[in-house]
Amino acid sequence: MQYESYAYGRDHFQIDPDLSAVLAWSSADNADWDENLHAVGRLGGGRAYQVAAHVDRETHPRLIMHDLDGKRVDRVELCPEHASLLKDLAFINRPPYEGRSWQEHFAYAYLLADPGLYCSLIVTNQTIYALHKYAPELHEWIDPLLSGERWGATWMTETQGGSDLGANVTTAERKGDLWRLQGTEKYFASNAGLADAALVTARPRGAPEGPKGLALYLVPRLDRQGNLNFLIRRLKLKSATRAVPTAEVELHASEGYLIGQAERGIYYTLETLTVSRLANAIGAVGLARKAQFEAVLRSNQREAFGVRLHEHPLVRQDLTDIAVRTTGSLGLAFHGILLFDRAWKAQPPYTPEYHYARFFSHLIKNRTAEHAAYVTQLAMELFGGLGFMDECPLPRLHREALVTSIWEGTSNIQALDMLEAMQKKGAHEMFLDAFSEHGGSPTGKRALEIIKLGLSDLEKKSAAEVQWGAKDLLRSLADAATVLLLLDLANGAGEVYAKIADLYAARFLDKTGYPAWALEERGIWLPESIVSG
Repeated sequence: MQYESYAYGRDHFQIDPDLSAVLAWSSADNADWDENLHAVGRLGGGRAYQVAAHVDRETHPRLIMHDLDGKRVDRVELCPEHASLLKDLAFINRPPYEGRSWQEHFAYAYLLADPGLYCSLIVTNQTIYALHKYAPELHEWIDPLLSGERWGATWMTETQGGSDLGANVTTAERKGDLWRLQGTEKYFASNAGLADAALVTARPRGAPEGPKGLALYLVPRLDRQGNLNFLIRRLKLKSATRAVPTAEVELHASEGYLIGQAERGIYYTLETLTVSRLANAIGAVGLARKAQFEAVLRSNQREAFGVRLHEHPLVRQDLTDIAVRTTGSLGLAFHGILLFDRAWKAQPPYTPEYHYARFFSHLIKNRTAEHAAYVTQLAMELFGGLGFMDECPLPRLHREALVTSIWEGTSNIQALDMLEAMQKKGAHEMFLDAFSEHGGSPTGKRALEIIKLGLSDLEKKSAAEVQWGAKDLLRSLADAATVLLLLDLANGAGEVYAKIADLYAARFLDKTGYPAWALEERGIWLPESIVSG
């Protein structure tokens, strides 16, 4: 790896130009994280970076269906380095359940910045989340899940429904103190073969059709007699995120334990999906940042036409684009995480603050994914032909980034869910109130006007027209919020963030491109922390 990456072997927390400032801005209790942040930064730039590349190329998870005696076991085998790394990373799930914050958890996830490795962690976190909030009688599962002794999973979708949870046909019937789940396979079952228990959606017999008839269950890998409780049909072949096993899982009268109240199952499910969407967003930003590390170090090392790459104006523009998109995404993501951290303990029917946090999660999930795909592609271009070769880490980063726009809901789903949060919960009203406080500068006033215009324009349109333009609205609200958040960050973290806000506004609000004054803003396109770290 040391011959294939400029960023390998570095502490990715130490060289990050923005994370310390963003954490100080978005969290009041981050002073004692430094030791762990540096440890995960070294892991993310060292062992984890190497293991992820090795798994991607050579040692994909392998399904073992039977043992030597012919007994069905349905276990996934990981290479020893992969298995050991996951165990060592399990601690990053602890903060929100030990009285600390979601910002701390997601800061570690950002430094790891590998969706395949992180997926095993976050679906386990989601399992803990549901048990922690709604199933006190199942709390004996939590400590083993937090320690990495056991792993969790979230299996919601079915082949005939995809993102339409209301189309699920799996049923659940009560048998004494547990339930029996029966139905079609869960067709996109991440962490299958590792998971010792999974959160599974199913419809209790007699429950109404549609998503509100779904309940949520914990389904262990083994039943009470020690037999397999569900079967893995096959592992799916994927072009990216090869580190996480994803399978088709069959439920045949599988034993399950009801989470909370059956009639509130869809709300619990959507809560866990909100956690996953935040994870998707922070994973996307982390991938963009790793691509920035590689591109900046490449431009400072490589010469073309007699000078270092970064001496060329077009390369400076590319590096500026990478920095603006990545820094803006980081601020947007951690603000959304802050909103969630303040509201996550609310239970159905929830609080306005929770609805607002959920609304904001759609903005950040969608926009960070778009930026990550573009940034990783642009970084590949800056490597020239080498950027397309597996000897370079960027093709993997780009493939992983592309997945972030699909996992946990495509932009169509994010747009529809955003509209639902606005139309049924009025979440946009709190959004407008919160950002009205940040529109002081000319750039801020422009961003605030875009928010007001986008929201007021909805009243003039039919329902079909609103949906037609929902993705554009999703993007414009996220972009305007990003500008306002960067300006707010600048108040405490320095003028560079006001400059990045102006650049972001020029590129994504005014759509005029980056102004030429950025040519000399070396601190933006060639951050000293990366070059000298």
